[in-house]
Amino acid sequence: MSVVVLVLAVSAACCLGSGFVLQQNAAQHAPMSDFMSPRLLLDLMRMPRWLAGIGLMVAGMVLSALALGRGEVSLVEPLVATNLFFAMWLSRLQTRQPLGRQGWAGLALLAGGVTAFIVAGQPQGSTSVAGPLRHWLIVGVVVGIALLLAALAKHDRLSVAAPVMLAVAAGLLYGLQDALTRVSGQRLSGGGWAGLMTSWQLYAVIVLGVSGLVMVQSAFEAAPLRMSLPALTAAQPLAGIACGVGFLGDQLRTDAGALAWEAAGLAAIVTGIVLLGLHPAMPSGTAAREEVRDLQPH
Repeated sequence: MSVVVLVLAVSAACCLGSGFVLQQNAAQHAPMSDFMSPRLLLDLMRMPRWLAGIGLMVAGMVLSALALGRGEVSLVEPLVATNLFFAMWLSRLQTRQPLGRQGWAGLALLAGGVTAFIVAGQPQGSTSVAGPLRHWLIVGVVVGIALLLAALAKHDRLSVAAPVMLAVAAGLLYGLQDALTRVSGQRLSGGGWAGLMTSWQLYAVIVLGVSGLVMVQSAFEAAPLRMSLPALTAAQPLAGIACGVGFLGDQLRTDAGALAWEAAGLAAIVTGIVLLGLHPAMPSGTAAREEVRDLQPH
């Protein structure tokens, strides 16, 4: 693994994790009438804390794109998933909660899971990219699941599950966005700006980014960070790895021992994310939830 890719991916995780905390701190004060509406972004733009969070998130995406330009999606995605380390660090500064057994266990599982997956899988690039049918099939499945989850959340926006479904949907779109960002980088390297501007992947990256942003801000608005961030952080690397292996030609070791460690690593990553996301140090963000309760019939 390139040291440059490691530094870029971890730096991206730092920016993303810190940015998510600042965004949720602001989004919880947005009116619930903006739920799943582009108006939400217009209201949030008036909040300096949210703008700071978006600035960090954009910086994280740029760093992630640079990492994806030098390394495989299946390598970069698990590293970017460590953004929860940095979200936890900033949240602890705000809440002054001790890390405790749950926090240390979550950190150990997340770090150990990322290490196990990368060491066992040894992600490598390949020239054998999938054909158009398989490419569009995987893109369609990821987008279809995300849209279904978003529709269910919007239909029952007062339910406890709605922000979790939105966060999973946003994570799926962000994982696909990362894969298409890598393709866009390859188009830029191979055909210059003309090749990039005439490719559909560039515009898909923009649409996926805006759609995911509306979903994740709605999830941040409706529920505490500990409900939405674990789902977002877990869904993104899983979708990214699926796209990397599915149509970008990323290769992982497939012998029985390697597959067992890869599966164990991914399971540890998801478990660590959930433990950290549910930690008391994560901001409760009760303002919007109380507003939701007020809207419910008594």
